[in-house]
Amino acid sequence: MSERAFFEPEAKQQAKAAIEAIERQTSAEVVVTLRLVSGSYRGADWLCGAAFAFATLVASLYVPWPFAQHFIVLDVALAFAAGALACATIAPLRRLASPTRERRANVHAAARAAFVDQRVMRTTRRAGVLVYVAMFERTVEVVADVGVDPKAIAGWSEALGRLRASISDGPELPRFLEALRALGPVLGAALPARAGDANELPDDVDAPER
Repeated sequence: MSERAFFEPEAKQQAKAAIEAIERQTSAEVVVTLRLVSGSYRGADWLCGAAFAFATLVASLYVPWPFAQHFIVLDVALAFAAGALACATIAPLRRLASPTRERRANVHAAARAAFVDQRVMRTTRRAGVLVYVAMFERTVEVVADVGVDPKAIAGWSEALGRLRASISDGPELPRFLEALRALGPVLGAALPARAGDANELPDDVDAPER
């Protein structure tokens, strides 16, 4: 299933329904943020361009058939542009060219920025939980407010692992929704719903329009 499915109105409604189901079980507030890409990977584009240019230069110098030498510079420049453009438009190639550490750092920073932008810390009990879905990076980052202690919640690591697995091998909307709904019992056991709990954060998925 393509990542485009995540951005369809029906998918957003299904995610909203999953969030509402979670919040019926727990006093925690869950926010889902969906992003196409979490940082700039221009360095990976330049790296691909340089690799294409180098390959073109080597071919120009060592191929056995004749060619116009005064076109070498132009050929190399065009190869660089082609490689950089290919990397910028072909996501698997860009992921291959970008270091894992860089992708993790970008997701980490973007998730925490979204936590602030979405005002997840503004709940009365400081029990906000942001589920940040990074499409290009193929991962999910969960950021919890101070009222939610992951170390004290049984099953938290397993729940986070399921969320990440639903994206890491290629985004699968049904798997993601199932993993998202599984947060309900986990959070509910540690932070059960209370009478009079107010819905303090939006349940709609925060995502760019496709």
